[in-house]
Amino acid sequence: MKITVETTVAAPIHDVWRAYTTPEDIIQWNAASDDWHTTAATVDLRVGGAFSSRMEAKNGSMGFDFAGTYTEIVPQALIAYAFGDRTGRVEFTEGPDGVKVRVTFDGEDQYPVEQQRQGWQAILDRFARHVEAMR
Repeated sequence: MKITVETTVAAPIHDVWRAYTTPEDIIQWNAASDDWHTTAATVDLRVGGAFSSRMEAKNGSMGFDFAGTYTEIVPQALIAYAFGDRTGRVEFTEGPDGVKVRVTFDGEDQYPVEQQRQGWQAILDRFARHVEAMR
């Protein structure tokens, strides 16, 4: 089952791409809510390269790693990746209002689809706010 979330970021494509692929930026925006944060991120942005981020509750009660391997990279247009037995893709499309960022990923069985969609959408919304605040 594929799940898709998207947002439009009012910023130039190079700023959007950089913020999505730079560990220092990822640490700033990669959380679904204010009580979570990303404590570490790595990016080897090439086909076969690895990525990872460590997300933790700010109160220290729990955390998890999100990691995978890039399977396709089209600069400023597409990032495709595998994480475990699942896949994801991020599409960047320039338009009159900014850059549309669409994330499509394989859902999992552990959590309801709507909960997964809401969590990933919240992260993407934080990403848009981060990029727009940098301007």
